[in-house]
Amino acid sequence: MNRDLTLHDAVVAGIAVAAGLVAALVLRVILRWLAERARRTRWSGDDIIVDLLRTSAPWAAVAAGVAAGAAALPLNRTVGHTVNQVLTVVVIFTVTLTVARVVAGLVHSVAQSRSGVAGSATIFVNITRIAVLAMGFLIVLQTLGISIAPLLTALGVGGLAIALALKDTLANLFAGVHILVSKTVQPGDYIRLSSGEEGYVVDIDWRNTMVEQLAKNIVIIPNGKLAGTNMINFSRPEQKLSVTVQVGVAYDSDLEEVERITIEVAEGVMKDVSGAVPDHEPAVRFHTFGDSRIGFTVILGVGEFSDKYRIKHEFIKRLHQRYRAEGIRIPAPERTVSLLQG
Repeated sequence: MNRDLTLHDAVVAGIAVAAGLVAALVLRVILRWLAERARRTRWSGDDIIVDLLRTSAPWAAVAAGVAAGAAALPLNRTVGHTVNQVLTVVVIFTVTLTVARVVAGLVHSVAQSRSGVAGSATIFVNITRIAVLAMGFLIVLQTLGISIAPLLTALGVGGLAIALALKDTLANLFAGVHILVSKTVQPGDYIRLSSGEEGYVVDIDWRNTMVEQLAKNIVIIPNGKLAGTNMINFSRPEQKLSVTVQVGVAYDSDLEEVERITIEVAEGVMKDVSGAVPDHEPAVRFHTFGDSRIGFTVILGVGEFSDKYRIKHEFIKRLHQRYRAEGIRIPAPERTVSLLQG
C-alpha cells in the first residue's frame, strides 16, 4: 500500500491489538480455572492439555491481535512481510518452550514412577528438553527462509572435533544413559562401591551421579567411573533384605530354650519396630563351638538398607534384657593358661 496513514486506520489497528490483549487475559482466567478443575481428575492428560494451552494460547491471541492490527495499517509489502515473520517466530518460540517444558515434565514423571522414588534422573529430562528446543530452532530458521542444510552439514563436520574435545563428558553422558536404560542403578537405590563410597542415589545427570550418604553428605561420582566399577546394589532385585546378628551363649545353656527365646524376641522386633518386615520369619542358626561360647546367627528382615541399624539396635537391647531375665549367660572370652615347671 502507498496511501497515507489515517485516523481510521490507527483506530482499527488499536482496536485489533486491544482485542488481542483482552482475549489473552480472558484465556488466562479461563485456563487457570480449567487447570484447577483438571487437577481434581484422575486422568493426567487433561493437565497436560491445559498446561500447553495456558502458555501458548494467550500469546497466540496477542500475536493474532497484532497481526490484525498490522493488516489494517497501510504497510508496504516488505514491512508487512517482516511483521508477519516476527509474529510467526514469536508464536513458534512460545510453543517450543511450552512443549519442551511439558515433555520434560512427562519424562520426569515417567522416570520417577519407574524408579519408584521421589528423586528423578535429570539426564533424560535435559536430553529431551534440548532435543525439543533444537527442533524449534530449526523450524524458526526454516520459517525465516534460512536454509538449514549448510548448518546441518557444518554440525556434522564439526561434530568429530567436538566429540574429541569433549570425549570425557560424552563418555559420562553415554555411561549415564546406559546405567539408567539397563536399570543397573536407579535414583533411590542404596549402593556401595568397591572403593568404599556408599549411600542413596539421589540423581543421575548428564555427567555425574549424586549419592547421599547416611550422614547427609553428597558424594559426586562420574558416570563413567560408576559404570566401570564393582558395586553392590542393596535395593535390587528387591528393596527388602535380610540382616544377620552374631550371638553367643555359654556351653551350659539349653540350646532349645535359647533358640525359642531368641525367635520370640526377634518376632516381637519384626512386629513392633518401624522398618522391620512383619511377615518375615526370623531364623536361628548355630554354627561355631568357640573358645568360651557357642556361636549362632540370627537372621532378621528389614524394609531397606538404612533400617538395619535401627532393627539391630532394638533387637540387641531386647535380647540382652530377655537373656538376663531368663538366666542365659553371654560369657566374655576366657582362656586358661597352664604353666609347666620343669
